[in-house]
Amino acid sequence: MKTMTWTPKPNMTVKQIEKELDRQAILFEEKCHGLSQSANIKFETFAEQWFKEYAEPKLRIRTVDRYKQYKARTYAALGSLRMDKITTRHIQSFINNLQEPDIKDGGGVLSPKTVRGYLSFISTIFDYALKQDMLKDNPCQRVTLPALIKKEHDCYTLEEAQRFLDLLKNEHLIYQVFFTLAIFGGFRRGELMGLEWKDIDFDSGVINVQRTSQYTKEKGIFTDTTKTKKSQRSLKLPEDVITLLRQYKILQDQERLKCGDQWIKSDRLFVAWNGKPMNPNTPFSWLWRFCERTGMKKVNIHSFRHLNATLLITSGVDAKTVSASLGHSQVTTTLNIYTHTFAEAQAKASEAIANVLPLNQKAE
Repeated sequence: MKTMTWTPKPNMTVKQIEKELDRQAILFEEKCHGLSQSANIKFETFAEQWFKEYAEPKLRIRTVDRYKQYKARTYAALGSLRMDKITTRHIQSFINNLQEPDIKDGGGVLSPKTVRGYLSFISTIFDYALKQDMLKDNPCQRVTLPALIKKEHDCYTLEEAQRFLDLLKNEHLIYQVFFTLAIFGGFRRGELMGLEWKDIDFDSGVINVQRTSQYTKEKGIFTDTTKTKKSQRSLKLPEDVITLLRQYKILQDQERLKCGDQWIKSDRLFVAWNGKPMNPNTPFSWLWRFCERTGMKKVNIHSFRHLNATLLITSGVDAKTVSASLGHSQVTTTLNIYTHTFAEAQAKASEAIANVLPLNQKAE
């Protein structure tokens, strides 16, 4: 039987001693048996172990960053409890409390989507414990979640989109290109920010999506993979869009020459004054100011992706093609998101048939 002795430093508080003792126990078990196999470890201690062993090496950076934002509330509610003592009731109470107004945050209520995010965070940690043979059950599986409120996608109508494009012609070329690509390509914001000049085939008019550009407060601007493997795709865009890209390439080359040695080589389409990749939040800030100046309805960047999908569907493009164009991992994802739009398109198709073949045609 292996043992070890650990002595706390004289200036450590009781809380610090407890936390460090848990950490030392984990290290000792890892040394003797590999990963910790004991379920009497506190949730917070094991969660920190999960971040290092699983989340940070395997999950996307933005996902890890979002989970870290959930730590404070989760640890306050469950952090001091042992993994093997946490029940469905403990987690259900926490989920219920998350749906109450938060006095600390000015009385705001978390959205059902955010509440579900908290449960996903906790459940993933318990799933990892199951894989380590520490537990036989995940208490999160029986938790009742708040219903998601399905909202209609807030995007421009065809007339509003046309007015937006007309007004856009008076703006800086970088934003003309960004939002034209957003409308005609249906790209995600991160995909647009990650585009590089080598991704564009000017002869064929095809743009290849290979990566995304993301931002977190901790890491700053960084390059990441696409959301899914199917998000890596190639789209052929109209000649007018490619012509606009040619004009923008000339402008960027001129800016690069002006900057000289200060220019940072990144090959990105959307950059700051010195060639450094643009902050992914910058286009939204610009859009908000643009809408205030012009009186256009305020929308977010993702709404242009919904606009693209809506235009494709109402034009009669089939679900499989729409799904491939948007880079969804499955066609069912597209059908679930745009159920109402597909239903409207089918209704119009049925009306078209009825107009050609009327049932109640009067006999002559």
